[in-house]
Amino acid sequence: MNQSQYNQLFAFIWNIANDVLVHVFEKGDYKKIILPMLVMRRLDILLEPTKKQVLEAKETFERMGLTSENIAPNLMRTAGLPFYNISSYTLKSLRAETNPQRLLQNFLEYLDGFSTDVQDIIAKFDLKHLAEKMNSVNRLAMIIEKFTDDRINLGIKPILDKEGNEIAPALDNHTMGLLFEQLLRKFNEENQVTEAGEHFTPRDYVELLADLAVLPIADKLQNSTYEIYDGACGTGGILSIAAKRMDEIATSKGLAIKTRLYGQENQAETYATCKADLMLSAGLDSMTYRHDGHTRPLFAFGSTISQDQHSGKHFTFCISNPPFGTPWKIDLENWGIHESNTDKRNAKITDERFKPNIGGELVSFIPDIGDGQMLFLANNLSRMKDGDELGTRIVEVHNGSSLFTGNAGGGASNLRKYIIENDLLEAIIAMPENAFYNTGIGTYIWVVTNRKEARRKGKVQLIDATSFKTSLRKNLGEKNCETSADDRARIMQLYSDFIDDGQYSKIFPNEEFGYWQVTVERPLRLCYKNLEITDEVRESVQDKGGKNLDLLNAIVVAYNKAFPIGEAVSEPQLFEALKKARVKVPKTKLALVRKNLAKVDQDMPETYVDPFNPESGIAPNPDLRDSEQIPLNYPGGIEAFMNAEVLPYSPDAWDADAVLGYELSFTKYFYRPVELRPIADIRKQILEIDSRCDGILNEILAD
Repeated sequence: MNQSQYNQLFAFIWNIANDVLVHVFEKGDYKKIILPMLVMRRLDILLEPTKKQVLEAKETFERMGLTSENIAPNLMRTAGLPFYNISSYTLKSLRAETNPQRLLQNFLEYLDGFSTDVQDIIAKFDLKHLAEKMNSVNRLAMIIEKFTDDRINLGIKPILDKEGNEIAPALDNHTMGLLFEQLLRKFNEENQVTEAGEHFTPRDYVELLADLAVLPIADKLQNSTYEIYDGACGTGGILSIAAKRMDEIATSKGLAIKTRLYGQENQAETYATCKADLMLSAGLDSMTYRHDGHTRPLFAFGSTISQDQHSGKHFTFCISNPPFGTPWKIDLENWGIHESNTDKRNAKITDERFKPNIGGELVSFIPDIGDGQMLFLANNLSRMKDGDELGTRIVEVHNGSSLFTGNAGGGASNLRKYIIENDLLEAIIAMPENAFYNTGIGTYIWVVTNRKEARRKGKVQLIDATSFKTSLRKNLGEKNCETSADDRARIMQLYSDFIDDGQYSKIFPNEEFGYWQVTVERPLRLCYKNLEITDEVRESVQDKGGKNLDLLNAIVVAYNKAFPIGEAVSEPQLFEALKKARVKVPKTKLALVRKNLAKVDQDMPETYVDPFNPESGIAPNPDLRDSEQIPLNYPGGIEAFMNAEVLPYSPDAWDADAVLGYELSFTKYFYRPVELRPIADIRKQILEIDSRCDGILNEILAD
C-alpha cells in the first residue's frame, strides 16, 4: 500500500465517524465504535470464502455426534484459520435486513457465532453493548454498510479483478498498526485528551528495534523455530515487524525459519486489536501453547507485572517499549498489597522476577512506585535462555530516568548493577527527541544479551543518535521527525563496527559506570552549659509519672553543684560529675538528655556513642553527615579519595558506610558545548543597533 492509497483509506474510515456518529455520540466514544468495527471487518473478510463449507461441516460434525470440543479444531481446519463463525450471517449479508430490531438480533447472533478467541476480542471491545447503543439511534445499519463498502479493502489480501490486476491493496499488520495508532491520535486530538499508553511505538522506531534484535545474530540463525516476546505488546507491531525481519533473513539465506510470537497487553481495546491482527496475519494454527503442563494464550490480557501469563517461559528475543513515567500502584493492588511504607511494601513483594535470589541473598530490583519501566526490564531478564547457543537478546525502549534514578542499593540501581556486572549490557542508544506521538522527551534503547561477542565482553557501547533523524513534512502530534531507513542504517553501522570514534560511538569498560555511595560522617561535639529546665523543655518531656522531667532536673542540679556558672563542659565531664552525685542515667534516656540539655559546639571534643564506654567509638553528627559518590575506577579506591578530596577540608571526617551502585550519563560522555559567537560579530551587531537608535535619546530629552 503506497502513501496515497493509505491516505485514502484513512480518510474513508475517519469520515465514517463524521458521517455516521456525529450528533448522536460523544466524540470520546467514536474510537470505541470505529476501532472494533474495523477489526471485525478484517476477520469477517477472511471468513467469507469458506462460509458455506464451514456451515456444512458444522452440520456434518453434529450429525456424527462430535462434542463441541472436537468440532472446534475441525471447523478451524475447514476455515483454514485459527477461528471461525457458525452463524448464518456475514457482515455483508446483514445489510439486507431493513428492520432495526431484527438487524440487532441478527448482528448479535452473528457475534455469538464466532469461536472462543474472537469471543474474547468481542468482549474486550464491549461490542454487543455498543451494537445496542448504535441500534437505539438507528446507526447500526449505517455503520455496517460503511465498513462493507466495496471501495475499501480491510482484508490482509489484495482484491484482484478477473485478469488478476490489483484493484485494492491488502491492509497488512504493519499498516493496520499504523492506521490504528493514527486513528487513536486523531480521535484524542479531536476530543482534546492525551491518554497515557494510547499512542504506541512509531513504525519507524519499530523497524530499528527489530534490526537491533535480529540483524546482529543473523549469521547464527539455523533451520529452527525462534520465539519472540513482547510484555507490553500494544497492537503487536513490534512482534509482527520482528517476525517479518526473521522471514526476510530466512528467504535471503534459504533457511526454514519459523517464528512463534508471544505477548501481553493491559489495555482492553489495544489487546483485542493485537490479538485479532496477529491471529489473522501471523499464520497461526493455534492461539495457545503448552508450558509446564498448562495451556496458555499466546497473547494474554492483563498486567505483565502482577498478572504474568507467561511465567517460567523463556524466549530468544524480548523486544518491548514499556510505559514509562507511569505509576504501578494497580499492580500492588493486584498483589493484595496496601502498604504505604515503601520498605514494608517492597518486603511484601515476593515475585522472583523482581526479587531474585542471587548468591543466597534476595536482591530487590523494585523501583520507585511512580515509574514501572524498570520492572519490565527485570521481567525480560527473567526470560533469558541459558542452555541455548543464541541465548536471549533483549531490546527495550526507556526514557532517561532508567539510566540514573535511584540511590545505590535501591531497586533501579541494583538492576543496573546486576546487568552490568554480569556483562549483559551490549549497548545503549540515545534517540532523538520528538520521535513519539504524545511525548517530546528523548528515549534510549537498551540492548542486552547473555551471549556477547568476544570483542564486546567486559565493555559497553554508548551511541549518540540524537541527531540521526529525518524531519516530517507535517507533525503527527508531538512527533516531528522519523528514523528513516538511512538513519537506521547509520545507527546499525555504528553498532556493528563497535569502534570508539570519539563523537557518536564511545566504548567503556563495565567498571566505568559503577560507583561507591559513601556516607561521610563528622563527630558529634556536644556542649553542656548553663543548664536549666525551660518551659519548652518541660512541655516536650511530659510523661506519665514525670520520671523524665525528674531525671533532667537531677542532672541540672548536679551540673550546677559541680561546675561554675557559665562553664562549658563535655559529655564525659558531665557524666563524671553525675557519677559522683549518684545520678544514674539509663542508656535508653541518653537521647532524651542530649535533645533537651545539650548544644552542638564544634570547639568541644568528640562525643562518644556511649558515654559510659569510650571504646564504643565517636558518635556522628547527623547534621554534618554527607554523601560522596566515588567512581569505582578511582585510583586507590575509597581511601585515596578520602585522603585527596575530603580529609584536607574536614580532617575529623571518616567514611562510615559504602554501597555499590551503577548509573549511566550520556550528558557526561557526549556533552558538546555551544560555540560562542566571535567578538567581531557581537561588536558589529552592537554598532548596528547603536546606529539604528541614533538620535532617539535626543528626541526623548527634547520632548
